[in-house]
Amino acid sequence: MSKNTSTKRKTKHFDKFKNQIEKNKFTFVIYLILRFFVIASMVSAVIRGDWESVYVCVLSLVLFMLPAFVEKNFGIDIPSLTEIIILLFIFSAEILGELQCYYIKVPYWDTMLHTINGFLCAAIGFSLIDILNRNEKVKFTLSPLFLVTVSFCFSMTVGVLWEFFEFSCDMFLKTDMQKDTIINSISSVVLDPTNSNKAVVVDEIDDIIINGDSIGLGGYIDIGIIDTMKDLFVNMIGAIVFNIFGFFYLKSRGKGKIVKLLVPIPVENENKDKNKKNSLEEKNYE
Repeated sequence: MSKNTSTKRKTKHFDKFKNQIEKNKFTFVIYLILRFFVIASMVSAVIRGDWESVYVCVLSLVLFMLPAFVEKNFGIDIPSLTEIIILLFIFSAEILGELQCYYIKVPYWDTMLHTINGFLCAAIGFSLIDILNRNEKVKFTLSPLFLVTVSFCFSMTVGVLWEFFEFSCDMFLKTDMQKDTIINSISSVVLDPTNSNKAVVVDEIDDIIINGDSIGLGGYIDIGIIDTMKDLFVNMIGAIVFNIFGFFYLKSRGKGKIVKLLVPIPVENENKDKNKKNSLEEKNYE
Protein backbone atom coordinates (compact mmCIF):
# COMPACT_ATOMS: atom_id res chain seq x y z
CA MET A 1 0.00 0.00 0.00
CA SER A 2 1.44 3.41 -0.99
CA LYS A 3 1.92 6.23 1.50
CA ASN A 4 -0.50 8.42 -0.47
CA THR A 5 -3.27 5.81 -0.21
CA SER A 6 -2.64 5.42 3.52
CA THR A 7 -2.66 9.20 4.00
CA LYS A 8 -5.91 9.54 2.04
CA ARG A 9 -7.57 6.88 4.18
CA LYS A 10 -6.44 8.57 7.37
CA THR A 11 -7.68 11.92 6.08
CA LYS A 12 -11.00 10.32 5.11
CA HIS A 13 -11.43 8.77 8.58
CA PHE A 14 -10.47 12.06 10.25
CA ASP A 15 -12.95 14.03 8.15
CA LYS A 16 -15.65 11.46 8.92
CA PHE A 17 -14.86 11.70 12.64
CA LYS A 18 -14.88 15.51 12.47
CA ASN A 19 -18.26 15.52 10.71
CA GLN A 20 -19.64 13.14 13.32
CA ILE A 21 -18.56 15.51 16.11
CA GLU A 22 -20.06 18.54 14.34
CA LYS A 23 -23.29 16.61 13.83
CA ASN A 24 -23.54 15.57 17.51
CA LYS A 25 -21.74 18.31 19.43
CA PHE A 26 -23.81 17.96 22.59
CA THR A 27 -23.30 14.17 22.66
CA PHE A 28 -19.55 14.65 22.25
CA VAL A 29 -19.45 17.15 25.13
CA ILE A 30 -21.32 14.71 27.38
CA TYR A 31 -18.88 11.97 26.33
CA LEU A 32 -15.85 14.13 27.20
CA ILE A 33 -17.25 15.17 30.59
CA LEU A 34 -18.10 11.61 31.62
CA ARG A 35 -14.76 10.34 30.33
CA PHE A 36 -12.96 12.99 32.40
CA PHE A 37 -14.71 11.87 35.60
CA VAL A 38 -13.97 8.20 34.87
CA ILE A 39 -10.27 8.90 34.25
CA ALA A 40 -10.13 11.00 37.44
CA SER A 41 -11.69 8.12 39.38
CA MET A 42 -9.21 5.69 37.83
CA VAL A 43 -6.21 7.85 38.78
CA SER A 44 -7.54 8.11 42.33
CA ALA A 45 -8.00 4.32 42.48
CA VAL A 46 -4.44 3.72 41.22
CA ILE A 47 -3.06 6.01 43.93
CA ARG A 48 -5.04 4.09 46.57
CA GLY A 49 -4.02 0.74 45.10
CA ASP A 50 -7.68 -0.18 44.58
CA TRP A 51 -7.27 -2.37 41.49
CA GLU A 52 -10.87 -3.56 41.46
CA SER A 53 -12.00 0.05 41.02
CA VAL A 54 -9.37 0.51 38.30
CA TYR A 55 -10.89 -2.46 36.45
CA VAL A 56 -14.39 -0.90 36.74
CA CYS A 57 -13.06 2.39 35.31
CA VAL A 58 -11.30 0.66 32.41
CA LEU A 59 -14.47 -1.32 31.68
CA SER A 60 -16.48 1.93 31.68
CA LEU A 61 -14.09 3.57 29.21
CA VAL A 62 -14.35 0.56 26.90
CA LEU A 63 -18.16 0.55 27.11
CA PHE A 64 -18.20 4.29 26.32
CA MET A 65 -16.71 3.46 22.91
CA LEU A 66 -19.34 0.83 22.13
CA PRO A 67 -21.86 3.16 20.37
CA ALA A 68 -19.14 4.57 18.08
CA PHE A 69 -17.88 1.03 17.37
CA VAL A 70 -21.38 -0.12 16.37
CA GLU A 71 -21.93 2.91 14.13
CA LYS A 72 -18.56 2.50 12.39
CA ASN A 73 -18.59 -1.27 11.87
CA PHE A 74 -22.27 -2.05 11.32
CA GLY A 75 -23.42 0.97 9.31
CA ILE A 76 -26.03 1.91 11.91
CA ASP A 77 -26.80 5.45 12.98
CA ILE A 78 -27.56 5.69 16.70
CA PRO A 79 -29.70 8.75 17.56
CA SER A 80 -28.01 11.31 19.80
CA LEU A 81 -30.59 10.90 22.56
CA THR A 82 -30.08 7.13 22.68
CA GLU A 83 -26.30 7.55 22.73
CA ILE A 84 -26.50 10.03 25.62
CA ILE A 85 -28.81 7.70 27.57
CA ILE A 86 -26.37 4.81 27.02
CA LEU A 87 -23.39 6.88 28.21
CA LEU A 88 -25.25 8.14 31.29
CA PHE A 89 -26.49 4.62 32.02
CA ILE A 90 -22.95 3.20 31.96
CA PHE A 91 -21.66 6.02 34.17
CA SER A 92 -24.57 5.67 36.61
CA ALA A 93 -24.22 1.89 36.85
CA GLU A 94 -20.45 1.54 37.05
CA ILE A 95 -19.02 4.75 38.51
CA LEU A 96 -21.88 6.05 40.64
CA GLY A 97 -23.44 2.69 41.42
CA GLU A 98 -20.35 0.58 42.07
CA LEU A 99 -17.59 3.01 43.03
CA GLN A 100 -19.66 5.67 44.79
CA CYS A 101 -21.95 3.05 46.37
CA TYR A 102 -25.16 4.62 45.06
CA TYR A 103 -26.73 1.15 45.03
CA ILE A 104 -26.56 1.29 48.84
CA LYS A 105 -26.76 5.03 49.54
CA VAL A 106 -29.51 6.10 47.12
CA PRO A 107 -32.93 4.43 47.47
CA TYR A 108 -34.23 2.77 44.29
CA TRP A 109 -31.03 3.51 42.33
CA ASP A 110 -30.83 -0.11 41.17
CA THR A 111 -34.56 -0.13 40.39
CA MET A 112 -34.24 2.99 38.23
CA LEU A 113 -31.33 1.54 36.24
CA HIS A 114 -33.08 -1.78 35.63
CA THR A 115 -36.17 0.07 34.39
CA ILE A 116 -34.02 2.10 31.98
CA ASN A 117 -32.24 -1.09 30.94
CA GLY A 118 -35.56 -2.71 30.05
CA PHE A 119 -36.52 0.37 28.02
CA LEU A 120 -33.17 0.52 26.19
CA CYS A 121 -32.98 -3.19 25.43
CA ALA A 122 -36.52 -3.06 24.05
CA ALA A 123 -35.42 -0.19 21.78
CA ILE A 124 -32.40 -2.21 20.60
CA GLY A 125 -34.47 -5.34 19.99
CA PHE A 126 -37.12 -3.26 18.23
CA SER A 127 -34.57 -1.62 15.93
CA LEU A 128 -32.86 -4.92 15.04
CA ILE A 129 -36.13 -6.54 13.96
CA ASP A 130 -37.42 -3.37 12.30
CA ILE A 131 -34.22 -3.10 10.25
CA LEU A 132 -34.68 -6.70 9.02
CA ASN A 133 -38.37 -6.05 8.48
CA ARG A 134 -37.61 -3.17 6.10
CA ASN A 135 -34.68 -4.85 4.36
CA GLU A 136 -35.58 -5.82 0.80
CA LYS A 137 -33.10 -8.74 0.85
CA VAL A 138 -34.80 -10.42 3.83
CA LYS A 139 -37.81 -12.49 2.89
CA PHE A 140 -40.15 -11.92 5.80
CA THR A 141 -42.44 -9.21 7.09
CA LEU A 142 -43.70 -9.01 10.66
CA SER A 143 -46.88 -7.33 11.81
CA PRO A 144 -46.49 -4.46 14.33
CA LEU A 145 -47.91 -6.60 17.13
CA PHE A 146 -45.54 -9.48 16.47
CA LEU A 147 -42.56 -7.12 16.13
CA VAL A 148 -43.14 -5.45 19.50
CA THR A 149 -43.67 -8.90 21.04
CA VAL A 150 -40.23 -9.98 19.80
CA SER A 151 -38.79 -6.69 21.08
CA PHE A 152 -40.33 -7.32 24.51
CA CYS A 153 -38.94 -10.88 24.61
CA PHE A 154 -35.49 -9.60 23.60
CA SER A 155 -35.49 -7.11 26.46
CA MET A 156 -36.65 -9.71 28.99
CA THR A 157 -34.03 -12.20 27.78
CA VAL A 158 -31.27 -9.65 28.34
CA GLY A 159 -32.68 -8.97 31.83
CA VAL A 160 -32.75 -12.68 32.70
CA LEU A 161 -29.21 -13.24 31.40
CA TRP A 162 -28.02 -10.35 33.55
CA GLU A 163 -29.62 -11.93 36.63
CA PHE A 164 -27.86 -15.21 35.74
CA PHE A 165 -24.60 -13.25 35.67
CA GLU A 166 -25.30 -11.67 39.08
CA PHE A 167 -26.21 -15.06 40.56
CA SER A 168 -23.03 -16.66 39.16
CA CYS A 169 -20.85 -13.89 40.62
CA ASP A 170 -22.51 -14.26 44.03
CA MET A 171 -22.16 -18.06 43.98
CA PHE A 172 -18.61 -18.44 42.71
CA LEU A 173 -16.91 -15.11 43.49
CA LYS A 174 -18.73 -14.50 46.80
CA THR A 175 -19.95 -11.03 45.79
CA ASP A 176 -23.35 -9.55 46.67
CA MET A 177 -24.68 -8.33 43.32
CA GLN A 178 -28.14 -9.69 44.15
CA LYS A 179 -28.68 -7.34 47.07
CA ASP A 180 -30.35 -8.82 50.14
CA THR A 181 -33.61 -7.53 51.63
CA ILE A 182 -34.56 -7.53 55.30
CA ILE A 183 -37.97 -9.16 55.78
CA ASN A 184 -40.07 -9.96 58.86
CA SER A 185 -42.02 -12.97 57.60
CA ILE A 186 -41.14 -16.16 55.72
CA SER A 187 -42.94 -19.29 54.55
CA SER A 188 -41.02 -22.48 53.83
CA VAL A 189 -41.68 -26.21 53.45
CA VAL A 190 -38.22 -26.85 54.92
CA LEU A 191 -39.66 -26.00 58.36
CA ASP A 192 -42.48 -28.53 58.00
CA PRO A 193 -41.74 -31.33 60.55
CA THR A 194 -44.09 -33.74 58.76
CA ASN A 195 -42.27 -33.44 55.39
CA SER A 196 -45.67 -33.18 53.68
CA ASN A 197 -44.78 -30.23 51.44
CA LYS A 198 -46.79 -27.74 53.51
CA ALA A 199 -45.44 -24.24 53.91
CA VAL A 200 -44.83 -23.20 57.50
CA VAL A 201 -45.32 -19.45 58.04
CA VAL A 202 -43.11 -17.62 60.50
CA ASP A 203 -44.20 -14.04 61.30
CA GLU A 204 -42.78 -11.19 63.34
CA ILE A 205 -39.11 -12.04 62.81
CA ASP A 206 -37.14 -9.21 64.41
CA ASP A 207 -33.60 -10.61 64.50
CA ILE A 208 -31.31 -13.39 63.30
CA ILE A 209 -28.55 -15.11 65.26
CA ILE A 210 -25.35 -16.35 63.59
CA ASN A 211 -23.06 -18.62 65.60
CA GLY A 212 -24.70 -17.48 68.81
CA ASP A 213 -24.37 -13.75 68.09
CA SER A 214 -27.32 -11.44 67.47
CA ILE A 215 -26.88 -9.48 64.22
CA GLY A 216 -29.43 -6.79 65.05
CA LEU A 217 -30.71 -6.31 61.51
CA GLY A 218 -34.34 -6.12 62.59
CA GLY A 219 -35.44 -9.09 60.49
CA TYR A 220 -34.46 -12.01 58.28
CA ILE A 221 -32.16 -11.83 55.21
CA ASP A 222 -33.94 -13.05 52.07
CA ILE A 223 -30.62 -13.74 50.18
CA GLY A 224 -31.37 -11.76 47.02
CA ILE A 225 -34.55 -13.34 45.63
CA ILE A 226 -36.68 -10.23 46.20
CA ASP A 227 -34.04 -8.05 44.53
CA THR A 228 -33.91 -10.41 41.52
CA MET A 229 -37.67 -10.51 41.02
CA LYS A 230 -38.00 -6.75 41.53
CA ASP A 231 -35.32 -6.17 38.88
CA LEU A 232 -37.14 -8.40 36.40
CA PHE A 233 -40.48 -6.71 37.11
CA VAL A 234 -39.13 -3.19 36.49
CA ASN A 235 -37.25 -4.47 33.41
CA MET A 236 -40.63 -5.71 32.15
CA ILE A 237 -42.24 -2.32 32.87
CA GLY A 238 -39.52 -0.51 30.89
CA ALA A 239 -39.93 -2.93 27.98
CA ILE A 240 -43.72 -2.57 27.96
CA VAL A 241 -43.56 1.24 28.04
CA PHE A 242 -41.21 1.37 25.04
CA ASN A 243 -43.19 -1.16 23.03
CA ILE A 244 -46.43 0.74 23.53
CA PHE A 245 -44.75 3.68 21.78
CA GLY A 246 -43.16 1.27 19.29
CA PHE A 247 -46.48 -0.28 18.31
CA PHE A 248 -48.07 3.06 17.43
CA TYR A 249 -44.86 4.12 15.68
CA LEU A 250 -45.14 1.08 13.39
CA LYS A 251 -48.86 1.60 12.83
CA SER A 252 -48.22 5.17 11.69
CA ARG A 253 -44.92 4.17 10.00
CA GLY A 254 -42.44 6.70 11.25
CA LYS A 255 -44.72 9.43 12.60
CA GLY A 256 -44.02 8.62 16.25
CA LYS A 257 -41.55 11.28 17.40
CA ILE A 258 -40.47 9.56 20.63
CA VAL A 259 -39.47 6.27 18.99
CA LYS A 260 -37.79 8.06 16.09
CA LEU A 261 -35.54 9.85 18.60
CA LEU A 262 -34.50 6.54 20.18
CA VAL A 263 -34.36 3.80 17.54
CA PRO A 264 -31.09 3.22 15.63
CA ILE A 265 -31.49 2.98 11.87
CA PRO A 266 -29.24 1.89 8.97
CA VAL A 267 -27.20 4.72 7.46
CA GLU A 268 -28.81 4.02 4.07
CA ASN A 269 -32.29 4.61 5.49
CA GLU A 270 -31.09 7.80 7.16
CA ASN A 271 -29.78 9.10 3.83
CA LYS A 272 -33.06 8.14 2.14
CA ASP A 273 -35.02 10.04 4.80
CA LYS A 274 -32.80 13.09 4.32
CA ASN A 275 -33.18 12.98 0.52
CA LYS A 276 -36.94 12.58 0.90
CA LYS A 277 -37.06 15.55 3.26
CA ASN A 278 -34.92 17.68 0.90
CA SER A 279 -37.10 16.81 -2.08
CA LEU A 280 -40.22 17.79 -0.15
CA GLU A 281 -38.60 21.10 0.83
CA GLU A 282 -37.69 21.74 -2.83
CA LYS A 283 -41.28 21.04 -3.94
CA ASN A 284 -42.62 23.39 -1.29
CA TYR A 285 -40.14 26.05 -2.37
CA GLU A 286 -41.26 25.71 -5.99
